[in-house]
Amino acid sequence: MKKSDFKILSNKKIADKTYEMKLFCSGEHGISNGGQFVNIKLDGFFLRRPISVCDWTDSNITIIYKTVGAGTEKMSKMEAGQMLDILTPLGNGFNIEDENIGEKPVLIGGGAGVPPMYGLCRLLISKGVKPSVILGFNSQKDSFYIEEFKAMGADVYVTSADGSIGTEGFVTDALKTIEYTYFFACGPEAMLKAIDYTADKKTDGQLSFEERMGCGFGACMGCSCETKYGSKRICKEGPVLKRGEIIW
Repeated sequence: MKKSDFKILSNKKIADKTYEMKLFCSGEHGISNGGQFVNIKLDGFFLRRPISVCDWTDSNITIIYKTVGAGTEKMSKMEAGQMLDILTPLGNGFNIEDENIGEKPVLIGGGAGVPPMYGLCRLLISKGVKPSVILGFNSQKDSFYIEEFKAMGADVYVTSADGSIGTEGFVTDALKTIEYTYFFACGPEAMLKAIDYTADKKTDGQLSFEERMGCGFGACMGCSCETKYGSKRICKEGPVLKRGEIIW
């Protein structure tokens, strides 16, 4: 983990209360895997804001965030050229070397859980694996990055709770209709729990948890959870956990 100054390259609204921010770092940011996150310092706020990484290059990172409070509301008003104090790289991302992934993994993202799936999808495709992608939103006004996933060559399935875009229903409804050898998922805990109950019991998978955090790097223990193998910190050993170790 290290602290770096990032320059905002762009910051634009891409859906209802949802923004895409592109950032430049003159040094090494250390992000190398889907599922990792950064922790952003904002003037006037005691705690940093943990935001998952959507995509990255050697010097740039892209984050997508939703305005859910005063901190992210302040972020939404920032402009290109402004600087941000950011801790990177944080978290234990998805393991794409798992021997059980097979030829037909499915990536499942719900709402704010969609961004980490994008970088993960790019990595899998670069390894010659073509994943299916299920994106779940409440409504069409909340949807984003659908065309970006399609442009990478993934088979994309979209669901919405109100039926205003894609298939009416939830990501688990789409999961029941496709064949897959493994799953990666990120989203609200209720969604992750539903996926675990819906997915074929013989199929392995990884789930990335969204959790309120204090320090963001494992010191405060504020985001600890119990697993079958003892207590784990979502910000340190997580946010990605294996299906077989989770206690609901």
